[in-house]
Amino acid sequence: MTDEAIAEEVHGEEPPALDSRRFEAIREAVEAGDTAQLNTLIDPLHPADIADLLEQISGAERRDLLRLWSREIDGEILSELDESIREEVIEALPPEVLTEAVRELESDDVVDILEDLEEPQQEFILGALEDADRVAVEQAMGYPEYSAGRLMQRETVTAAEDWTVGQTIDFLRSAEWLPDQFYHVILVDPRMRPIGNVTLGRILSAKRTAKLKDLAEEVFRTIRATEEEREVAYLFNQYHLISMPVVDEADRLVGVITIDDAMNVLDEEHEEDILRLAGVGEGSITDNWIEVTKQRFPWLFVNLLTAILASGVISLFEGTIQKIVALAVLAPIVASQGGNAATQGLAVAVRALATKSLTRSNALRVIWREIAQGLANGAFFAVIMGIIAYFWFGQPLIGLVIGMAMVINLFAAALAGLLIPLGLEKMGFDPALASGAFVTTVTDVVGFFSFLWLAGMVLL
Repeated sequence: MTDEAIAEEVHGEEPPALDSRRFEAIREAVEAGDTAQLNTLIDPLHPADIADLLEQISGAERRDLLRLWSREIDGEILSELDESIREEVIEALPPEVLTEAVRELESDDVVDILEDLEEPQQEFILGALEDADRVAVEQAMGYPEYSAGRLMQRETVTAAEDWTVGQTIDFLRSAEWLPDQFYHVILVDPRMRPIGNVTLGRILSAKRTAKLKDLAEEVFRTIRATEEEREVAYLFNQYHLISMPVVDEADRLVGVITIDDAMNVLDEEHEEDILRLAGVGEGSITDNWIEVTKQRFPWLFVNLLTAILASGVISLFEGTIQKIVALAVLAPIVASQGGNAATQGLAVAVRALATKSLTRSNALRVIWREIAQGLANGAFFAVIMGIIAYFWFGQPLIGLVIGMAMVINLFAAALAGLLIPLGLEKMGFDPALASGAFVTTVTDVVGFFSFLWLAGMVLL
């Protein structure tokens, strides 16, 4: 990247993106130990892009970069970092830099950072905070992990419902400190119980004499601090909220959750479901090969056991296969098609359970729908494979057998893809974590058994 190009981007009106040219230029500056060039390249970037940069480079490059540039790290960058490398970055920062960085953050961001650190680092960061901030963070840390209390920010903007718009605006202008981001003024009663929300837009557009209670939004929800954060994400998504007050057991206001934190939870839930369905745990791209091996080994081992079970089914029909070699060629097609169909149903079911769109009231209707589509797809593919098998091996009965087996296995796949995650969820297990292994076992066993049993009955 030329000096002219850098200067042009630095003085542009919006932060430059972390493109491949800048990325390579930063790596070259780190390798050369050129602090001045490094500052020129990194300083204009958005904190999220700087966090991406730290995640994408190797561990050795990351240590060298932090040695040259660590004094420029601020709280926003720390909050954007993936938790897998956040502890490493914090350990590399000079104490005074870390102190200044965490003091810039709101309480929810500090809590998010503390959750992934060892106790000595937690104590250091807590000691770096102002007394009031430390008390707020410690109270938040007292709530269960993955709860609304951990997710909320303690800094709130409140007003009495009988205040006028003029009183509220004067209060906001004279306040010595306000949150960096807030979207509502929360209306509270004399006992500090939230009773409504008024958006800043309505306040700014109303007359000064208007009462806040007359401007309150129709949709208003609160959530207990002990509620799971996935319930937070559901409420935000279901009711299109932009912020939501958090209350204690006595319904008193203790904090507020904003949409950016709720969407982070929703994204994490989606990502977690996808990774668990694939059996790869909650790893990160920055994990080393030993960590990745540990994460994937258990599920590969489970798959090995299920494969042995499927092979055991095949061995029951060893004599049949020896007499009709074509069966060994066609059997994997039946099992594979069933596995793919079950995975489709499983993905839909897990997502529907996560979003609460699959419930006890509509489960039976969805089950019948899955049965109907399983039989329909089974019939279509039975015809296709029956024709292919006939022309492939010249035996009409083989086409009939594989067609019948295809119908049976796609029917089983439709049921397994829905009923297994439903059953696991009812027993208190995460359906995304355990469903995959059970579903593939069902389709493999049913596919091989139905095909080879029918072949023995019809062809021999």
